[in-house]
Amino acid sequence: MGKKGFKNLAVWQKAKDLAVLIYRVSNSEMKNVDFGLRDQVRRSAVSVASNLAEGDERDTDKESVRYFFIAKGSVAELRTQLQIAHESGHLNGTMYETLKKNTPLWAKESASSFRRDAHPLASSPLPLACP
Repeated sequence: MGKKGFKNLAVWQKAKDLAVLIYRVSNSEMKNVDFGLRDQVRRSAVSVASNLAEGDERDTDKESVRYFFIAKGSVAELRTQLQIAHESGHLNGTMYETLKKNTPLWAKESASSFRRDAHPLASSPLPLACP
């Protein structure tokens, strides 16, 4: 329920950038991955930004928080799929390590930027914080 709109949320901007990066990586590094895994990696990456946007546009804080938690789940889903792609030999070690290292950092930074954006839900638990 942001007043400025989801495109002004730093957390959404980072999620969108992550989705664009995943599309680029999946086009270059994951060309030979079976369509199902490559498509699911892309879909989970897009889901993060999409759920943040949808949550921000919801009418109540309760609805918004629900979508932010769905986005958190999509981050975990993405991390799992990237690990499967790597362990099955479809994502090289360098790229996997870069994504593995940056995805949890991205989620932590996003949670912090969510607080800084002074979103109406800033006092709610932040769903993108990774342990």
